[in-house]
Amino acid sequence: MGYPGKNHKRYERPTRKFEKNRIVEEAGIIVEYGLRNKRELWRTQSILRNHRRGARMIVAMSSSGATPEQVMLRKRQLLDHLERMGMLGRDADIDQILALKVQQQLERRLQTIVYRKGLARSPKQARQFITHGHIAIGGRKVTIPGYLVSLSEEAEVQYAPHSPIHNEVHPERARIAKVGR
Repeated sequence: MGYPGKNHKRYERPTRKFEKNRIVEEAGIIVEYGLRNKRELWRTQSILRNHRRGARMIVAMSSSGATPEQVMLRKRQLLDHLERMGMLGRDADIDQILALKVQQQLERRLQTIVYRKGLARSPKQARQFITHGHIAIGGRKVTIPGYLVSLSEEAEVQYAPHSPIHNEVHPERARIAKVGR
């Protein structure tokens, strides 16, 4: 079983190490979203893999001898979770879960949301602001760039109240505003 206090990997490495198309595609995604390394991308792919696995399990349950109530409960739980996270719309179906892309998951990261809201000039600067404690969600400082922001929390993303950048006359705010125009 192993020691429960030990951290375990939450991702799987690609089976083919030197596949050129995959490497080029991963490099583009890493630059676009300002990821630190490929492990962050692989972790995101692993999360999507788990969602897809759950969707396939629901399809298998419906074709096997499971009761319709059980199938609907599992389906509703999965769809509600993905809807709360902002990855799917209200009228989504199992086919849309199976069609999810890595970019949809990466768009829900705090780092990407800070950049898209115009609180930072680049994804790398957004990462720096987050790790240095300049970003808060609902008044609480969050220092994890990979934090998945739900739809309800997205409007509450702002500069932390104790941060010097929170001040309107901070020189970095003027630079960000200039780039945003």
